[in-house]
Amino acid sequence: MSDADRPRILVVEDEPDIADAVQARLEGEGFEVHVAVDGPSAVTRALELDPDLIVLDLNLPGFDGLEVCRRVHAQRRIPVVMVTARDHESDMLVGLGLGADDYLTKPFSMRELVARIRVVLRRAQPEQESAGSLNLGSLSLDVERRLTTYDGAQVHLTPTEFDLLRALLEANGGVLSREVLLHRVWGYNDSSGSRTVDSHVRSIRRKTADDIVRTVHGIGYAVVVPTP
Repeated sequence: MSDADRPRILVVEDEPDIADAVQARLEGEGFEVHVAVDGPSAVTRALELDPDLIVLDLNLPGFDGLEVCRRVHAQRRIPVVMVTARDHESDMLVGLGLGADDYLTKPFSMRELVARIRVVLRRAQPEQESAGSLNLGSLSLDVERRLTTYDGAQVHLTPTEFDLLRALLEANGGVLSREVLLHRVWGYNDSSGSRTVDSHVRSIRRKTADDIVRTVHGIGYAVVVPTP
């Protein structure tokens, strides 16, 4: 694989041991890796390098990962996998609301990090063919352009949220378990990330309406199809 073909990753991490370990593993997996160690340099490097993806620590000197996300996405849409020692759902939802595509809590396995990076990169690739649109009441997903509108206004979903909502709309009211959603949207083959599904659903509800997606207790989720 030539250097031009290698996905470019910006790792933003202020702990040298973690940064070195992540860089070594990702380079071993065939990625081109650059490192930033604080909030201001992360924004500068992101805009200079235009990486394919940012692995972004939440707790940083200068300013935190949420602010990095905000500043970068104000100028350019770059996929983000956020990494943090915080395990509070409020932090997760704020991060997703600012455009983080996935979320890992320390300590994490390098294997899981690599898997999530590959899924997010694959999801960020443009659709090869027009797939039309999906509509449900006031909600509309333009699959080709990956645009979402609700009540006539554009809704800014992350790529993960878009794919999750698309999967639910394509089921047309059918119930999809968390395990099925993890496989279809994230590419996982186990249920270890079920909290991730729940948090993304809550973020979708917050950005659209509470009654768009219903919870089927003990199973998973389904969109609410209007009664004729």
